Amino acid sequence: MTKHFLAVDLGATSGRTVLAAFDGRRVEMTEWTRFRNPQIPLLGHVFWDLPHLYNEILTALRKVADEGVQLTSIGIDTWGVDVAFVGKDGQLLGLPYCYRDAHTDGAVERFFREHMPACELYQRTGIQFMPFNTLFQLETLRRNGCTALAEAEKILFIPDALSYMLTGEAVCEQTILSTSQMMNPGTGDIDETLLDILGLRRSQFGRLVQPGTLIGTLSAQVQAATGVGAVPVVSVAGHDTASAVAAVPAEGEDFAYLSCGTWSLLGIESPHAIITDESFRHNFTNEGGLDGTTRFLKNICGLWLFENCRKEFNDVPQDVNELNALCHTSTFEGLIQPDDPLFAHPDSMTEAIRQFCQRTGQPQPQQPADYVRCIFRSLALRYRQILEILDGMADFRIRRLHVIGGGSLNQHLMQWTADATGLTVIAGPAEGTALGNTLVQIRAAGGVGSLADMRAVVAKSVALKNYTPHDTADWGEAYARFVALAK
Repeated sequence: MTKHFLAVDLGATSGRTVLAAFDGRRVEMTEWTRFRNPQIPLLGHVFWDLPHLYNEILTALRKVADEGVQLTSIGIDTWGVDVAFVGKDGQLLGLPYCYRDAHTDGAVERFFREHMPACELYQRTGIQFMPFNTLFQLETLRRNGCTALAEAEKILFIPDALSYMLTGEAVCEQTILSTSQMMNPGTGDIDETLLDILGLRRSQFGRLVQPGTLIGTLSAQVQAATGVGAVPVVSVAGHDTASAVAAVPAEGEDFAYLSCGTWSLLGIESPHAIITDESFRHNFTNEGGLDGTTRFLKNICGLWLFENCRKEFNDVPQDVNELNALCHTSTFEGLIQPDDPLFAHPDSMTEAIRQFCQRTGQPQPQQPADYVRCIFRSLALRYRQILEILDGMADFRIRRLHVIGGGSLNQHLMQWTADATGLTVIAGPAEGTALGNTLVQIRAAGGVGSLADMRAVVAKSVALKNYTPHDTADWGEAYARFVALAK
């Protein structure tokens, strides 16, 4: 008997719902609804419109009811680190701050000066230092006298907040918690010392749950508003990268994964957190995965660079595939370091790239094709750099790179990644996040067993494309120049 599941997959620029059908062997996915997820500049800050996202979920559920589909469950995954505040009356306290808000600029260094040295914080959490991590957001809001934080009865990560709005049940799912720089990987829960620094209580974050846990059923109000019944809401791997990695169609352990989208998240799966002097020096992160695994990875500024440049281009193809192909019409040799702070939230991404090239004594891009070529080549070289570091810390030799997410459809970036790294690149599934979300729901319903079983379902359900390296020698000089830029 075919079962149906609704995967709610929310990214930092857009969201969609996917209706998945599982016949016991394969998953067939249908994009159900798609919508924008705009960042709202308001009164000097940047926020997320959480009620808008909730309403879009209701719209998808109404369509389910109209089509007469019987849902087995619903699961929600989103980007990491951001939180919503809920008051004592159970209502939202304003809009959640967006991690792109500049109010956390300098927060990392301030935390080290005033509260805890970097080495101790890394030993406690194993998380890459980034100014928008939840720890630094909450400390910034506390310092600035944020009313919502001061009045919060509950502090919920975005997927947990949306699940709360659907069910009335407040939980804290572990993979999304692991993005916060507040979780101690030894205990798997929030570090008490960090809570004390923030002046917060553990009870404010809801009960800790693992992927696959039943949160609750749709509230009577949601059922009445949508026409669906008491559908279960399941905590999937709430962090979108954790869901995506669950859908990597890999066998064995000798692989790295790259979740390629607005962010590029490049890493390996490990049975334990890797917290060493070397991982601290290179600022790697340990985040929660399925079945107690650790996603040991590096966050890289990804196609955010391309997406923002694209908004500024004039007289270029509107089709993204045609725009991507412009990279082969340019001979521009300039490179950027994608993780330079200059690219975090510039007013103009093209101007930021020009400034970086000028600052580093390189030619400046002149036309859209130059920017596209510069971004793709720089990303491929950054991937090589991180893979070399990973290979030295992994318990195995990395022999393959699995790429998941929308970027896996970019054949130019994929081939350049294979050439730059010298590894075979297996591209797909592009819909990895929604598929991983669905697989956790299927497992919660008793449809599959182990993580290996889940990945076997992926292999049966999606088409993959392999890119083998060629022209690798041509990348040596470019890589030497790229490494020099980081010094």
